[in-house]
Amino acid sequence: MASPDIGSEVSDASQVLQRVFGYDSFREGQQEIIDHVVAGGDALVLMPTGGGKSLCYQIPALVRKGVGIVISPLIALMQDQVDTLTALGARAGFLNSTQDLDERRRVESAFLAGELDLLYLAPERLRVESTLRLLDRGTISLFAIDEAHCVAQWGHDFRPDYLELSTLHERWPAVPRIALTATATPATHAEIAARLNLEEARHFVASFDRPNIQYRIAPKNEPKRQLLDLLRTEHPGDAGIVYCLSRASVEKIAEFLVDNGVVALPYHAGLDARTRAANQSRFLREDGIVIVATIAFGMGIDKPDVRFVAHLDLPKSVEGYYQETGRAGRDGLPSTGWLAYGLQDVVQQRKLIETSDGDETHRRRLSGHLDAMLALCETVDCRRVQLLAYFGQESVACGNCDTCLTPPESWDGTVPAQMLLSAVLRLLRERRQKFGAGHLIDILLGKKTPKVIQHDHDSLSVFGIGTDLSADAWRGVVRQLLAQGLLAVEGDYGTLVLTEASAGVLRKERQVLLRREPERARRAAKAAKARSAAPVDLPEEAMPVFERLRAWRSATAKEQGVPPYVVFHDKTLREIATLSPSSLAELGTVTGVGENKLAKYGQQILDTLSE
Repeated sequence: MASPDIGSEVSDASQVLQRVFGYDSFREGQQEIIDHVVAGGDALVLMPTGGGKSLCYQIPALVRKGVGIVISPLIALMQDQVDTLTALGARAGFLNSTQDLDERRRVESAFLAGELDLLYLAPERLRVESTLRLLDRGTISLFAIDEAHCVAQWGHDFRPDYLELSTLHERWPAVPRIALTATATPATHAEIAARLNLEEARHFVASFDRPNIQYRIAPKNEPKRQLLDLLRTEHPGDAGIVYCLSRASVEKIAEFLVDNGVVALPYHAGLDARTRAANQSRFLREDGIVIVATIAFGMGIDKPDVRFVAHLDLPKSVEGYYQETGRAGRDGLPSTGWLAYGLQDVVQQRKLIETSDGDETHRRRLSGHLDAMLALCETVDCRRVQLLAYFGQESVACGNCDTCLTPPESWDGTVPAQMLLSAVLRLLRERRQKFGAGHLIDILLGKKTPKVIQHDHDSLSVFGIGTDLSADAWRGVVRQLLAQGLLAVEGDYGTLVLTEASAGVLRKERQVLLRREPERARRAAKAAKARSAAPVDLPEEAMPVFERLRAWRSATAKEQGVPPYVVFHDKTLREIATLSPSSLAELGTVTGVGENKLAKYGQQILDTLSE
């Protein structure tokens, strides 16, 4: 049963924070945003995933008179968003195409009667005249535009329906708007402001840093096995997301993980809607599920205890990478963002850009996105510094990414670069031929393969001049020359060709510095994990209590048909297990235990603790 109107009872944002959400204080930046919107001001908020964006519109909606209208891009997640708010004692509903006529009428009546605090809508609903007329008849406290980067036409998650949201202030000029996103470069920030008519709004830009995420990028070497090793050694039994580029890869990786004892489910657009919905629901509602997915999965996922996000293919942009890794560790506990990256990734992405739809300007833009992603992969400096710099923010070395924990070296690769570029040049000039990386490496290593003999390439002057490096090292050279724009990919077969920049290297006018991968012993990765996890590890005596609480939470969530985190986050259960409160008053001091949850679950928790 929904609670009475919180907004009518409590006018102070701090009281709502404590009574409803169970937090003693705001996070950095939240109160200023909330006070501005409560006072009726428009706001554009850039804040990292897990930084507390939702509270920035939920609390003003509870404080201001009327119903907060939340524009959310994925209808599949609205039920969970509403369940989460209902568990806190707020009155929330949604309108979308999954409901039958009676359900929609019930929600519409509640909206008109002022019996809701928040109403969730997909952006396409605002193109329906009946929805606009419904909103005209009610009292709206604010418009919240979540995932506002969806309005950026050249962004990684563009949604055409978001362009229509620019008209909100024209139809309802007195209603404040707050647009929020976790992903925006300075250029995307400007585009969001322009397209949503929020240039005159107050802009709040928080640090994009997620210090609890350990960013690691590993050279690809049997990526399936590398992934399994990551899961077994660092994340056994943890919930996580594995991203793959193709549907076929998703199916293969999910099957491989299941065959090796990991509870894994596939998610991609080729599955029927019922299977996708069922797999997403299991991921959200059960502990320890690994979802293997294309990038179609993830936006709006509120699951707080995702402990790792792994990429088995190179993301197309830093924005996409940041958005996807940001789905890990929303609860602030240590988590991993892991990427396996190799030569074929670079070749594949370059080919996709070359064959993409759109004009030359569009392809240049895609190339720019990829160049920034490659720079992040190839850097010898702190990953986090490079990542934040992409979003226009300065920082210092974090001590919690792979390049900080096991620093790589840079080496003078000018001579190997000249050898490789010369091989490409001689094949073109002397034989009018172009080949891919594998054949060029065979030539440099002096391998008399059938293909080399067939084309008489063992007679070239560059044949066998590169035996000082291994085949793996040569693949690293090719990858980095592609990343630096000193080589390019051409045609369906991924043949390598020179670029304008190649001439400077061949003429000995330009030095080429390359990254040498450090030896990453497994114990180093384990030590890094232990180092990052230490501050929040439970005392040994609290571990059985925490597991008992998790078991109680799972049973309670299953009984109510909601995800476990709707009942309580892991972070709250950890605090309860450590504090071991003996009274409701003591339990009420725990972060995340608001009045409604204390009344609903308090005695059950005390009973569980006393077992």
